[in-house]
Amino acid sequence: MARRGITVEEVVNMMFDDEVPILNFSSESESDSDDDLIPQLVEEVLVPIPQDEVPPVNELGWQFANSDHRPCDFVFEASGSGVQPELPSTVTEYDCFKLFISDELVGHVVEETNTFAEELKQRSEAGKMERWVGTTVAEFFTFIATVLIMAVVRKKSLKEYWTTNCMYQTPFFKTLFSQDRFLLIMRALHFINNTTMNRLDPLAKIRPILSSLTLKFREVFVPFKNLCIDESLLLWKGRLAFRQYIPSKRHRFGIKFFILCDVLTGYVQDLVIYTGSTTDIVNIDGLGVSGSVVVNMLKPYLEKGHALFTDNWYSSPTLFLYLMKHRTGACGTVRAKRKGMPEFRKKMKKDEVEMKCAGPLLAVKWHDKRDVHVLSTISSASMADSGKVDFNTGEHKMKPSCVLDYNKNMGAVDRFDMRNSFVECTRKTMKWYKKIFFHLVDCAIHNAYIVHQQVTGQVIRPQAFRENLVRQLLEHHHTPRNAPTGGRPSLDTPLRLKARHFPSEVPQTAAQGNSTRRHCRVCLHSSRRPRQRKLTRFFCAPCDTALCAVPCFEEFHTLKNY
Repeated sequence: MARRGITVEEVVNMMFDDEVPILNFSSESESDSDDDLIPQLVEEVLVPIPQDEVPPVNELGWQFANSDHRPCDFVFEASGSGVQPELPSTVTEYDCFKLFISDELVGHVVEETNTFAEELKQRSEAGKMERWVGTTVAEFFTFIATVLIMAVVRKKSLKEYWTTNCMYQTPFFKTLFSQDRFLLIMRALHFINNTTMNRLDPLAKIRPILSSLTLKFREVFVPFKNLCIDESLLLWKGRLAFRQYIPSKRHRFGIKFFILCDVLTGYVQDLVIYTGSTTDIVNIDGLGVSGSVVVNMLKPYLEKGHALFTDNWYSSPTLFLYLMKHRTGACGTVRAKRKGMPEFRKKMKKDEVEMKCAGPLLAVKWHDKRDVHVLSTISSASMADSGKVDFNTGEHKMKPSCVLDYNKNMGAVDRFDMRNSFVECTRKTMKWYKKIFFHLVDCAIHNAYIVHQQVTGQVIRPQAFRENLVRQLLEHHHTPRNAPTGGRPSLDTPLRLKARHFPSEVPQTAAQGNSTRRHCRVCLHSSRRPRQRKLTRFFCAPCDTALCAVPCFEEFHTLKNY
C-alpha cells in the first residue's frame, strides 16, 4: 500500500484512538504535503496503530520553524482555582494546619502508637517502656509542637534539650515534657498495626499517613494554570531497599519524592514516593516510567487547560502529544537523544539558536554556556528580551521564548525544598518511616502556610508562621506540667564569681503573699558546715539563686567551693 501524507490532527487522533479532532492547528489554507508529517514513535504509542499508517522513524516531519508557528492555546478557567473550603479572613495558623493534620488522623496515630507501645512492654528488653502510660490526642499535638520548636532551636541530640548545663539548657522544654516521656513517645511512634498491614507494600509502615495527607492536599486547594513536576530527595543514608543516589542533589543519598506543585503559589499538590517497580503509579504503555509518573500525577487535572513544566527526565515528544490530546500544554528541557527529537547542527556558537516544529510541537537548540534543548507545545518560535544586559557589548540579552517560560515556571519544587531546609523538623532516626512522617508534617505546614497566605492576604516569614502555630497548638492542647522536683541541681552560672551581684527580695506569690520564702542554696549544699534546709527572703536575681543575706550571699559569690 502506498504511503500517503498525513496531517498533525490525523496522526495524534490515531495515536490515542479518538475520532474527534482535538484542535485545528492548520491555517486557513490547509496543506496535505509531506511537510505536515509529525514524529510518530511506533514503540511508544499508547494504542497500536495499523502498520501501513505509521510513518517510518527516518521520515519525521520536523521542519524549520518561523513566525507562523502556532502553539497550543487551551482555554483555562481560573475562577475555580485556589483554596476550596470557605474560610474567614481571620483564620488562624492553627485552623489552616488542622485542615491537613486533623483530629481523626492524630487519633489513628495515637491508637497505633499505644498498641505498639504495649507490644514493646512485653519484650524482655523493654527497659523504660515498662513505665509506659497511653498517650492521648492532646498530648500528641503537644508532641508535634515540641518537635516543631526543636526545628528552630537546633541541638546535636534530643537529650540536650533537657540538659541541666546552664550554658546550653532551654528550660521551656521541661515545661512540655520530661525527657523520658518524650523519648518514650518517639520510640513507640507507629502508624499501622504490624499484624494486619500488607507486607508486600514497601510503604506499608507509613501508608495511612501518606494516603490521608495526599488526599487532603488535593481536596483543600485547586491549582492555577501552571504546574510543575520535579524530584525532591529526603536525606537517608541507612539501609533501605528503595534508597536512591542522585549526585546532582544536595543530600545525594535518600528517599526520592516526585512532587507536583502549583507554580503561582508553590502549593504542594501531590507527591509520590519512588520505590522502584512498586511505585504507586499505573504504567502506561509507550510512555515509560517518567511519562507514567507525569500522567498519573496529572490525572485529576487533565482536560482543563493546564500547562505543565518538567525537566529532561520526563520530557519527550510522545508525552507532550499525549498531554496535548488531553488539552494540557507542556514545556521543558529535553534530552537530545530522546526518540522522536529532530536533528540539529552539531556545533553552534554562543547565542546561536535553531528551531524546528512539527505541528504544535516546537523543538529548540540554543547554545548558551552549553547546548540547551527545549521541547514545548505552548511557546512561540521567537526570541525575547531576557531583561539582562551583556557586560561586554552593552546590548540586551535575547533568549528563546520557551527558555524564558521554562526559567520562570520551573522552580516551585526547588523553592519548597529551600524553604523547608531552614525550618524542617525531620531529625536523625533509625526508622525510615518516622523520618518520612516528619517530612510529611513539614509538607502539611508548608501547604497550611500557603492557605493562610491566600485567605488572609498576610505575608509573614515561614518561621514566624511556625512560631504562631506552635503557640496556638500549646494553647489548645497543652496541660502545664508541675515544676520538676528532685534530681541534681543545675550547674552554676559561669559568671557567679566575676559579675557584680546584689541581693534582692524573693518575688511574692499569690499563695504566700508577703511571707514568700525560698531555700538557701549555700545552706542546702554547703561543704564548709553542716547542711540544713533554711528559708530566706533574699536571692540573687542574675543567678536566680536564693541565698541568706549573711554570710551565704558573700560565700556564694567569692568561694569556688562553698
